[in-house]
Amino acid sequence: MIGTIINVVTVLIGTLIGVLFKSKLPEKLVKIIFQALGLFTLFFGIANSLKSENYLVIIFSLVLGAIVGQTIDIERYLTIFSEKVKQKANLNSSTFNEGLITAFLLFCTGPMTILGAIDEGLRANSDLLLMKSVLDGFAAVALASALGIGVGFSIVPLFLYQAALTLAAMFLGNFLPENIINEIAAIGGILLIGMGINMLEIKNIKVINLLPAIIIMPILAYLVSFL
Repeated sequence: MIGTIINVVTVLIGTLIGVLFKSKLPEKLVKIIFQALGLFTLFFGIANSLKSENYLVIIFSLVLGAIVGQTIDIERYLTIFSEKVKQKANLNSSTFNEGLITAFLLFCTGPMTILGAIDEGLRANSDLLLMKSVLDGFAAVALASALGIGVGFSIVPLFLYQAALTLAAMFLGNFLPENIINEIAAIGGILLIGMGINMLEIKNIKVINLLPAIIIMPILAYLVSFL
């Protein structure tokens, strides 16, 4: 899992650089950087969402994911958790939770994440993840300069998610066909669109409560493939 470890390190280094820059940047400059990141998040989300070839699976996954997520109210628990982390670490950041979630979605829902982790598990090839690490490191600098230290805490779900995919690929083989990977990327893209809308303050969408859709989607896709 060397690729995932390097990915985590580059995100952490990028976050530290971004936080250092943030303290030296004027508020107006930080705001426009944040808006630029919101636009990029929209662009990246739209690009990924267009990978879908089965719109019905996407719709049902989002609806079921919304029902599950809202019933559990994931956002509330995550907010409580992030507040506890902030208190324990003695942090004072109004954008901590937003930074963590935005970074997690950006770093974990793209096809490079899934393909890279699986390739490392199947063939011990870390090339894709190393390439992703460089991109994520620069993205972390930009995100942290606008959203603060919360971006760095995304390394915990990032490591767990990519490590789980790598281990699953090692033991289960090529268990995710390309079409399923594309659908996961599409769901992630739609969630990123929602996050971009939040970042641009257009509308407050509870993106966190839609996260179960990422788990539900491959299940539905497999079921549909047998019909």
